[in-house]
Amino acid sequence: MLRNLILGLSLISIVACAAKPRVDLEQEGLQLKPTTQHGVIVKEVANLLENFSYKRVSMNDSISNIIFNNIVEGLDQGRNYLLQSDIDDFQQFKNNFGQDFKQGDLSSAFYMFNKYSDRYLQCLNYALEQVDAHHDFSKDETYNSFREKLPWFKSDAELKDQWRKRVKYDLLNLKLTAGDSVKLDLAKNKETLRNRYKNLISQASKANANDAFQIIMTAFTAAVDPHTNYYNPSFAQAFNESMSNTLEGIGAQLQMENEMVTIKMIIAGGPAFKDKTLQINDRIVAVAQGDGEFEDIIGWRLDAAVAKIKGKKGTVVRLKVLPAGAELSTAPKIVRLTREKIVLEEESAKREIKTIKGEDGKNYRVGIINLPKFYIDFDAVRRGDQNYKSTTRDVRLLLDSLKQDGVDAVLMDLRHNGGGSLQEAIELTGLFIDKGPVVQVRDTRNRVQVDSDQESGVSWDGPFGVIINRFSASASEIFAGAIQDYGRGIILGSTSYGKGTVQNAVDMSRFISATNKLLIKASGEKDADTPNGAPEFGQINITMGKFYRVTGSSTQHKGVEPDVTFPTQYSAEKFGESSEPSALPWDQIKPSTFSKISDLTSINAQLNQIHTKRMQKSPAYTFLLEDIAEFNKVDAMPSVSLNESKLKAERETNRLKNRDRINKQLAFLGLPLWKEGQPQPKFDYDFVLEESANVLIDYIRLNKK
Repeated sequence: MLRNLILGLSLISIVACAAKPRVDLEQEGLQLKPTTQHGVIVKEVANLLENFSYKRVSMNDSISNIIFNNIVEGLDQGRNYLLQSDIDDFQQFKNNFGQDFKQGDLSSAFYMFNKYSDRYLQCLNYALEQVDAHHDFSKDETYNSFREKLPWFKSDAELKDQWRKRVKYDLLNLKLTAGDSVKLDLAKNKETLRNRYKNLISQASKANANDAFQIIMTAFTAAVDPHTNYYNPSFAQAFNESMSNTLEGIGAQLQMENEMVTIKMIIAGGPAFKDKTLQINDRIVAVAQGDGEFEDIIGWRLDAAVAKIKGKKGTVVRLKVLPAGAELSTAPKIVRLTREKIVLEEESAKREIKTIKGEDGKNYRVGIINLPKFYIDFDAVRRGDQNYKSTTRDVRLLLDSLKQDGVDAVLMDLRHNGGGSLQEAIELTGLFIDKGPVVQVRDTRNRVQVDSDQESGVSWDGPFGVIINRFSASASEIFAGAIQDYGRGIILGSTSYGKGTVQNAVDMSRFISATNKLLIKASGEKDADTPNGAPEFGQINITMGKFYRVTGSSTQHKGVEPDVTFPTQYSAEKFGESSEPSALPWDQIKPSTFSKISDLTSINAQLNQIHTKRMQKSPAYTFLLEDIAEFNKVDAMPSVSLNESKLKAERETNRLKNRDRINKQLAFLGLPLWKEGQPQPKFDYDFVLEESANVLIDYIRLNKK
């Protein structure tokens, strides 16, 4: 699965930390210190990463510098708390993290965490003071909370001025948006904001050594590769539960970015998936239970915010959401969802049939198979259940039913499919090819194993296409890559994620010696909060191998490039494996022996020409480009006006612009227009899916010629 989508920590901003020549935390008078257990674990993890992982990274100056950058970015991604003098102070640790961790020394890491925590509390306490200060909302000045590319504050005065503006913006924002439609008075808004800051102070004050340690280890493992993770006992249990077949909530994986809870993945089959209102990178700024009052969650710890968003099956949660790419001046949209129990059945492969009129005037039937993940019921397999559930079994049945319904082509939709069972990816490929190698795996000793489909025959030999996007990863890339390499079908969409590595989950207790276990016990510092059944010393998910296509090309970093491309808002610079500084590089090995089914090079060129001409004439294509442009505005987030009349006018302009755009889409689909005073209508039109089906029809026509 994709990195950091299931778990993240905190308000203390998915932080990270490291080490220097030993710091005396007692002398510094700072509040949090590492335990003996923490020191033992970081030492063993360093040994594992240096000697047994696929990458085998030396704990030298180079890795130390990467850890340093992870720490600084993680602690203060928006550059709203630390001063340049703090960054200068931290420079003394820059080259020492690797060696410190090998020695079990976390003192400098905790020093950095504590320094940030102190600054954080200072800023919030100053913000509390500013709530009751006089603010002139007729004055022309601006506020920018996204300061990643701006210099660090040079002085305490600069920092305080930023926080004065933040409080002013928060008050102005409450005035313009509080109560959805009713403007509350200034006293009420001040009370709301005061409670927000008090709550943030309370949460930050409860941070403990285990929180700091998890953050440190996240920075450490991220410096090695994006899919190697250490989880402390509590996090390990939460991670393993999240990988099970059931969970209750809205069906979205969340991460903290710039103090806002940000949607990073929408789980197939869940309420968010079915509702289709929430999108990747939307930011949740407030939560309400049922029809109750909204509770502001900006800046909360992620676990605390998730606790508000999750809930029992059948209960309602309302979310105030700032859309991905929307400016801070945009009024949040309200999303109402009924929580559900999300089970494997709802993530199973599903089918539908679309009737498409080709350019020759004939009607064609295209079977669509939506596959959210590669799944298999391992428990049923272990029990010897002959009717165990799996991706390949389900898809085989769907293909049989589509053949009975007389479809002309089949389209497999793997968008947002983050992977799953490797064996299922291999066996699913076998439904479309007649025996042969599917994927190669190289291990830490450079041994290469070729995994093949061993079953004769195919379930579908007609026209076939596969849709992928930037969030199609791992097993999805193995399947799509094999279909492409064999020339078995057309790959459509946008370049996939690029995750070509294999991870093993290992209980850290296997590496803690009896002597160290006694040392931890004797220290009296053993974590008393370890949940029942959780790994006592946590768990490491460590990269132990790498995938390669039958051609010898790795799926790592580059992903699978489609034959017929669609524009996407998810750029390689910001999304996917290639956006990760520590990602393993692309490389290649010897190709395996396989026989191509056909060479589609010439026909793909023709398909692209027809596809491009059709898109240029399509209003839906124009809407797609507009969506991409709006989404990418976040890359150049402008400052927000703190002048009330200007901000109000800007929001009204954005509101009318949004309504006009939606009405253009409704008119295109022949649906009633959105009138003033009505709730925003929902409509389900998937341009990429529709056009992909058109491309398959083009493929059929060209083949006949």
